[in-house]
Amino acid sequence: MPLRADGGLRLGLVADTHSKPDGQGLSHLAQEKPDVILHGGDIGDLSVLDTLAAIAPVHAVRGNIDVRAKDLPDVLELTLTEAGRPAFTLLLTHIAVAGPRIRADAAKRARAAGARLIVCGHSHVPFLTQEQGLTLFNPGSLGPRRFQLPILFGVMEVTRGGVALSHVDAETGKTWLPG
Repeated sequence: MPLRADGGLRLGLVADTHSKPDGQGLSHLAQEKPDVILHGGDIGDLSVLDTLAAIAPVHAVRGNIDVRAKDLPDVLELTLTEAGRPAFTLLLTHIAVAGPRIRADAAKRARAAGARLIVCGHSHVPFLTQEQGLTLFNPGSLGPRRFQLPILFGVMEVTRGGVALSHVDAETGKTWLPG
């Protein structure tokens, strides 16, 4: 996936839409003007990917409810390139945490791919952690509210200076921080 000429890339990060992505959240996601959208699984009805593709190109992985999505991989290794050379690699998968820890299988796969970042879904819980040289980001759920969890998506801003990750409240469009 090539970076823009300025060495940057803006990614929308979503997961757990369960066939019903939040309408306000989709509007706020579009306002973020992502170059690419990554879906961390539990898509539900695959027409959700078409809805997201109307905003930006989509890369998606299969979640545990996506049993009929045989064309989707369980894991994607995505390498961002600048001038044809690898600049940054990330791993996109549905399940990558066990409690507050990165699962050993996800860490092993990320390291084998040379990835420093794992993006996942599954728990609906927004999550950002660093462990053993890896960063893990779960954008939360952009689908129907589960329990008292917020409805969120993530934004990843890649620049020549590094990578910034943030959660965005689907209802307000503002940066979300746990409170």
